[in-house]
Amino acid sequence: MPLEVTLAGHASKADAAYLKQVTDAHLASWYRELDLLPGGPETMVPADSTLQDTVARIVRDTDLTAVASAPPPQCTPSQGDSMNLVLMSDPQVAAVPVRECGEPLVDVRDHDFRVDPREQDPLGAFAYVREGVLARLKHARSLLPAGTDLLFIEGYRPLSLQQRYFTEYGDELAAAHPDWTPERLHQAASRYVSPPEIAPHSAGAAVDVTLVDQDGHELDLGTRVNASPEESDGACFTHAPNLSDQARHHRTLLLKAMEGAGFTNYGTEFWHFSVADRYDALMRQEPHARYGPIELP
Repeated sequence: MPLEVTLAGHASKADAAYLKQVTDAHLASWYRELDLLPGGPETMVPADSTLQDTVARIVRDTDLTAVASAPPPQCTPSQGDSMNLVLMSDPQVAAVPVRECGEPLVDVRDHDFRVDPREQDPLGAFAYVREGVLARLKHARSLLPAGTDLLFIEGYRPLSLQQRYFTEYGDELAAAHPDWTPERLHQAASRYVSPPEIAPHSAGAAVDVTLVDQDGHELDLGTRVNASPEESDGACFTHAPNLSDQARHHRTLLLKAMEGAGFTNYGTEFWHFSVADRYDALMRQEPHARYGPIELP
């Protein structure tokens, strides 16, 4: 990427404090026109390479010819239909390896966020997230229109609590559908509660958030946060069709801000976003996740 393109992208950031701290002069001093890793694992695609030439080069150089026509995992949910989603219970998610980066958990209450107490626990674990997640939350706030803010509801969730939630919801489904197989119950439960072994919340990688106005009143996003598919008649799905225009508008604001800050939404829950966990890594086709299960100090 040429320096002038780097500078133009930097100038488009909405965070004025960041722009004041990191100037064009800083970027120019850090910039290297050709700064490749030693040993040949990287190469450079010229800025004037056409899209067609770039794709052809990647396919050729990485020997992807045999799989070039295969569709990628479905990442964009449509119409709230769980059949179009990769669920947390999908074996593809569990198959993503974790290379734990060791990033600490930090308390969002120390950083001027609006924090709702509805999921508060005695240890205050709910208000913790990984350090990198906190940085992305700050960025997401900067992308929201004036008069709108994030309401933080839950971050870190201990494995024991995640297991309890998953078991309780599975029991509810089993009681309502006694003819369902264990496999079907497991898959259905994962629409609403992640299986504990791969839970983004238990890695400190996930947040549950919604939007409020400048006075702290929650905006209409179609259904309450943490409403199950049964309770909401599927309106909890991010792209559910049974939403008012106002609710859909507010969801779009939330989705654009969070995705613009690098988060991945779980399509069965409009309020749930994660980054650098197994699910996010799969959706982005990354080779590994950086955040795995962690204990609160």
